[in-house]
Amino acid sequence: MTQAPLLVDAPWLFPPVARAALAALANGGHQGWLVGGCVRNALIGAAPTDIDIATDATPDRVTALCDAAGLRVIPTGIAHGTVTVASRGDHVEVTTLRRDVETFGRHATVAFSARIEEDAARRDFTMNALYADATGAVTDPLGGLPDLLARRVRFIGNPHDRIVEDYLRILRFFRFHAWYADTAQGIDAEGLAACADHLDGLDTLSAERIQHEFRKLLSAPDPAPATAAMAACGALIRLLPGAGAHLLAVLVHVEEAATLAPDWLRRLAALGGEDPAPRLRLSRADAARLALLRDGMESETPPHELGYRLGATAAADILALRAALGSRELDPVQAQIARDAARQTFPVTAADLMPTLSGPALGQRLKALEDRWIVSRFSLSRADLLAPGP
Repeated sequence: MTQAPLLVDAPWLFPPVARAALAALANGGHQGWLVGGCVRNALIGAAPTDIDIATDATPDRVTALCDAAGLRVIPTGIAHGTVTVASRGDHVEVTTLRRDVETFGRHATVAFSARIEEDAARRDFTMNALYADATGAVTDPLGGLPDLLARRVRFIGNPHDRIVEDYLRILRFFRFHAWYADTAQGIDAEGLAACADHLDGLDTLSAERIQHEFRKLLSAPDPAPATAAMAACGALIRLLPGAGAHLLAVLVHVEEAATLAPDWLRRLAALGGEDPAPRLRLSRADAARLALLRDGMESETPPHELGYRLGATAAADILALRAALGSRELDPVQAQIARDAARQTFPVTAADLMPTLSGPALGQRLKALEDRWIVSRFSLSRADLLAPGP
């Protein structure tokens, strides 16, 4: 096993509840390690993730030791060896080391293990098979640390075996590439080929799990290279018929130049193709916003009308998508026009037209006046609009 230096600059890695759980295990003669994403992110200075602990203690032993230490234990995943240990409003999941006995899709038959190597072997990527003890010393059973430090996303062992264990790992492969890989090195060829060989497995995944991965993938600072690889192996079009990755790369450039924060629905709109809302089982709010963006990017509605009717945020999203379509940067003047328009208030109310007008006629007149006011770029006053005339 390879020993790495102590973890540094990650004070979040050892919250009190994690220290207490590790101490309780050690006091009972057992070993415990922080494992997975929290160790990975601490080593590369990335944002914190959920804290998970692996241990050679069985769930009932974990429960007894943590109970004795005054910690609350919740059997959240007892059948899979997991309990949640809570204290003072914080919590950590503690899972017994495991080895796979039989795998079938997302589900697996597992047995408890006392060997960290067996637990590591059932994980997905080498950079996720890292363990840190209570002192911060890292244990690297499978040689994942060099991959992490070089920003290489590689499956553990045979990529085909890892994918067949859970076909969602195809999407996780691209998502991890977007977030953690050095894209200058390109994507792991063996992993990409395995993904291409198992596209049929994507049909077995639920819409909710696919949406979850797309949401995370498209929220990365620059998901374009990973999404392009996804398109190249056929996974993108398999999941989103008609979608393409080219416009996304242009959009990311537009966003960076305009200092727009990443937004997964804006980027989903850039992928095009058939409406993805049903396939991803989007919420009504997300589906409505996505439809707004897709329609707006293809429309010719001027910036001032976009800002007034849709608000500053939606207008900025649509203008960014239009800029990407035209392979140009977002025009700051247009963006400012939309922001200013979003603050406008129509100066005429229904009361101004009553009692002369009522019912449908009142609504039609209000709409006609508002349309005139918008066309004037909000220059017509209330008096102008109410003056006799057509």
